[in-house]
Amino acid sequence: MDNGRTMHLVQLLLPLYDNTGQPFEQARYAPIRRTLTERFGGLTAYVRAPAAGLWKDGDQTVRDDVVVYEVMVEELDRAWWAAYRETLRREFRQEALVIRVQPVELL
Repeated sequence: MDNGRTMHLVQLLLPLYDNTGQPFEQARYAPIRRTLTERFGGLTAYVRAPAAGLWKDGDQTVRDDVVVYEVMVEELDRAWWAAYRETLRREFRQEALVIRVQPVELL
């Protein structure tokens, strides 16, 4: 990665609990870390202080605790990410799973 080059920061927001409130086993996350590290050469995981997502569902506010995994990529393979998001969505039994991307410039 050269200085001054624009990269893409891809963030995966993965749930810590299933839809009944039961925590997912930590072993569930190991293959994801392995896949991202092998494919992209590394990752950053924010796991000690889970992020809390809040949203309105009708009159109720719903909370979802998530762990965030990040990878830096030069080229953004949207088809691969879309397929991987769908795989993770099914694996975690979620209605939706967020993978987001933003451009970043390395200094």
